Amino acid sequence: MNILNILKGVLAESKKINWPTRKEVLRYTLLVIGLSVILAMFLGGVDILFTRFLNRVILQQ
Repeated sequence: MNILNILKGVLAESKKINWPTRKEVLRYTLLVIGLSVILAMFLGGVDILFTRFLNRVILQQ
């Protein structure tokens, strides 16, 4: 198998790709950003509570 056959195969397969529309990409991007912010806020809150727990109960401050 030579390189020309490989490139022809790649070209044929690339024509089968179903690319998302611009609207879909924007929607999915905003969804990922939104969920990331929500998860960061949740984990930050858990971290604050855990830190206060450690300071109050374990370190007696």
